[in-house]
Amino acid sequence: MIDLHGIIYAYHSDPALNELVVHRTSASLPFCSRYRLIDFALSAMTNAGVRDVGVIMQNNYQSLLDHLEGGKDWDLSRGSGGLSLLPPYGLHDSSFGRYNGCMSALYAIRSYIADIRQDNIVLYRSDLAVNLDLKEAFRSHVSSDSVITAVCAEKVNNCTSGFCFLSGENSRSNQMVFAPYGQEGLSSMEVYIIRKSVLISLIDWCRANGKIHFHRDALAHYLENGGTIGLYRHTGYCAQIASITDYYSASMDMLTQSLKSELFPKNRPVYTKGRSSVSTYYAKEARVRNCLIADGCYIEGKLENCIVFRGVRVKQGATLKNCIIMQDAIIGENASLECVISDKETVFSAGLVLTGSSKLPITVPKGKII
Repeated sequence: MIDLHGIIYAYHSDPALNELVVHRTSASLPFCSRYRLIDFALSAMTNAGVRDVGVIMQNNYQSLLDHLEGGKDWDLSRGSGGLSLLPPYGLHDSSFGRYNGCMSALYAIRSYIADIRQDNIVLYRSDLAVNLDLKEAFRSHVSSDSVITAVCAEKVNNCTSGFCFLSGENSRSNQMVFAPYGQEGLSSMEVYIIRKSVLISLIDWCRANGKIHFHRDALAHYLENGGTIGLYRHTGYCAQIASITDYYSASMDMLTQSLKSELFPKNRPVYTKGRSSVSTYYAKEARVRNCLIADGCYIEGKLENCIVFRGVRVKQGATLKNCIIMQDAIIGENASLECVISDKETVFSAGLVLTGSSKLPITVPKGKII
C-alpha cells in the first residue's frame, strides 16, 4: 500500500458522445468487447497499490453503480476504506445540484477530502483509455519532492483538453499553455498527483474567489504564485474519449495488435466486472477476420474488423464490417452493417442495410429496433 488516495472524476459526459451517454456517463461507456472506461483508472490504482478510491458522480450513474458493485473486482471492497461512491451533495447554493467545473465538484466533497488519511491524492479522468504505471508516476512525484505532478504524454490521441506544460530543468514546469496546438510541450492527460494540504488550500481559494476550473483557475493561481509542477511522461497508448469519433477511432485501434498490447500489457492487467458466460458459438458458415469477440455470442454471419460484446447474435447471411456491437444485440438474417456503433440490446431486422464511414459512424441508441 502506498501513501496515495485516488479520486476519479466520473460526473461528466461530453455532449459530443450523443446517444452513447443518454443512459450512462462516459465512465461506464463499454470498450474493447468487455470493459468500461472507468476500468482503466481503477486498474491503474489497484496495480499501484492504492487501496482507497473515491468516485465523484453526478447524474445518470445507475449503470456505473451496477458495474462497480462495491469495488470487489478491483480489490476495493473493504470494511474500512476501499471504494467510496460520492454522489452530488454539499451544493447548498445550487438549485440543480450540478457541478459547473472541477473545483465545484471537489468543493462538494471537501469534507471527504479533509478526512483522507493519505498525504497525497491522485486526481484521475474517467474517460481515458490508458494503462498508466501509477506506481512509477508516484515514485517520480516523491523522488522529485514535487507538490504537484502532472502526468503527461508526448501525444494524447483525440486530445481535446487543450492543456500542455513546457518542460524546464529537472522535468519541472512553471508554465502551462492553453490551446497548445502548434506549441512545443507535453500534452496533459489531466491526471495529477497532488499533496492533500495543497489541494485543500486550492479548493478554498477557488471557493472564496468564485473560481470553478482546475486548470485556468487553480493551477494558474498556483503557478502565478511561484509554484512549479513536476512532469511525469507516459510513453504508451493514450486516448481521450470525448466524442463519437474518438470512441470509434480508439475502439478500432484495438484491432491493431501493437496498440492493443500497449493498452493491455501483461504486467499491468486491466480488471473489470466478472460475468460468467458460455463460450462463443461459431456456426459452420461463419467467417470472422480481425475481430474482438466476447464470450456468450452466437455467430452465423460474416464479420471483418469488428468489436463484439457479450451475448450478441449475428444470424445467418448477415455481414458486418468495421462495426462496434454492444451487449445482447441481434443482427437479423442477411443484414449488412458497415461502420455502425450499436448500443446494448438493439435489434436489426433481416435484410437491413446501414452504411456509415470511419469519420461519421452511424450510432444506434440502446434498445432500438430497426
